[in-house]
Amino acid sequence: MLPGLAAAAAAHRCSWSSLCRLRLRCRAAARGSSDRQEWQNLVTFGSFSNSVSCCTLNQVKLYSTNVQKEGQGSQTQKMEKVPSFDEAENMGAELKAPIIKQEPLQVRVKAVLKKREYGPKYTQNNFITGVRAMNEFCLKSSDLEQLRKIRRRSPHEDTESFTVYLRSDVEAKSLEVWGSPEALAREKKLRKEAEIEYRERLFRNQKILREYRDFLGNTKPRSRTASIFLKGPGKVVMVAICINGLNCFFKFLAWIYTGSASMFSEAIHSLSDTCNQALLALGISKSVQTPDPTHPYGFSNMRYIASLISGVGIFMMGAGLSWYHGIMGLLNPQPIESLLWAYCILAGSLVSEGATLLVAVNELRRSARAKGTSFYKYVMESRDPSTNVILLEDTAAVLGVTIAATCMGLTSITGNPVYDSLGSLGVGTLLGVVSAFLIYTNTEALLGRSIQPEQVQRLTELLENDPSVRAIHDVKATDLGLGKVRFKAEVDFDGRVVTRSYLEKQDFDQMLQEIQEVKTPEDLETFMLKHGENIIDTLGAEVDRLEKELKKRNPEVRHVDLEIL
Repeated sequence: MLPGLAAAAAAHRCSWSSLCRLRLRCRAAARGSSDRQEWQNLVTFGSFSNSVSCCTLNQVKLYSTNVQKEGQGSQTQKMEKVPSFDEAENMGAELKAPIIKQEPLQVRVKAVLKKREYGPKYTQNNFITGVRAMNEFCLKSSDLEQLRKIRRRSPHEDTESFTVYLRSDVEAKSLEVWGSPEALAREKKLRKEAEIEYRERLFRNQKILREYRDFLGNTKPRSRTASIFLKGPGKVVMVAICINGLNCFFKFLAWIYTGSASMFSEAIHSLSDTCNQALLALGISKSVQTPDPTHPYGFSNMRYIASLISGVGIFMMGAGLSWYHGIMGLLNPQPIESLLWAYCILAGSLVSEGATLLVAVNELRRSARAKGTSFYKYVMESRDPSTNVILLEDTAAVLGVTIAATCMGLTSITGNPVYDSLGSLGVGTLLGVVSAFLIYTNTEALLGRSIQPEQVQRLTELLENDPSVRAIHDVKATDLGLGKVRFKAEVDFDGRVVTRSYLEKQDFDQMLQEIQEVKTPEDLETFMLKHGENIIDTLGAEVDRLEKELKKRNPEVRHVDLEIL
């Protein structure tokens, strides 16, 4: 019986040893690169479970020999613990379960475009016009014909595009022509000296030509400066100069004849009015001059400057002398001679000053109707400074004649010269009030006065209703004088609309082909730089379009500054 038990134990030992060796092979296959599906097809744990089910041993120790290649080869003995029957069943369940394939670890590397350092001065991509190239780099038009020509959007309203050159190309060409920067600097110096000499000769020639015209007579058509004095504010100013000049002459004669302080005040009043109106005429002629590089917005403010100086002149010359003569009359009263001629001259002055006042009122009413505002508001805001000065001066003249005639009448009736001195003080006070008003209104205009809120709202709504604009900020609309308005605003553009406007003009098939050719970061940079520059040009075209629409719908807007937010 013992030999039978020994044989059975040997059979169980052999089957269990086979199972353990197979398990070791499974581990090696899992660690290796062999196909796991092939291993599942090869090994089915169910066939082994039957062979070990009758095993009564709890634990079996297995000694095996593994051969490893180290150098020329060596053998190492390894002892491994063999699991029990319960652990073997669990191991069988694990082998039956599907083996999950592990994905290889992937590390994503972000492609970053290297930042370029341009330095404080970078002009390689700058464009300059042909005129600048010839003036600043002493080149000829034939030299520019060999350079690359680039068509760009023109900043001027009368042309859509113009030709420019790369600054780097122009600089290289100038060095090629002149040989060195020192030679170019010497040539610039010589040309600068020649330009100064040319201007001096031109000034002398113009002076000689002017003398020649004065001697033989000028047969040219009437200039723009002369024509402005035949209508509008210029006409009013010329009429006032003629009338006030005559009044001043006759009032001085009456004062010399009578010695009246009131008549002296009126004579000084007419003299100051004549001088101030001559100053207004100078301001009007200066205001219509063409803008130059020194004054890019023109000389329209000269009317306000002339009116301001006129107000100061009225205060110092008219009011000051009238107060002085009135105070001296109160301190040292003098008897007054016959006032008959004084009354006649005052009556003539009243008629002439009234006629000038009527001309000024009619001109201001016409201008107020054209601006769509009331007469009172137009005068108070000093929209037309020259005519406004004439209106106030003639109003003060009419009231001053009335005051002088009344005080002279009281003196004639009572024989007391104090009334005449009080009349001089009254005329001086009236002139002081007029001068203060003129100084205040013209100072406000010179400080940069805004236009009417209704006009600002109309301009803002025009921009906000455009599809390419999302918002308007920091709106400023300044009256430059002579019906000219400068408009400035911060505009928040809709980038999607601007980009869509650019894409509507492009060939989509060609763009898709360009996108498919993008393989490297360098290709992507080239693609983005090309279309990014074109989108910026499209944004500039949108700004130009909005500026033209503002000027077209609002003719008083002459200068528009739209800043991209």
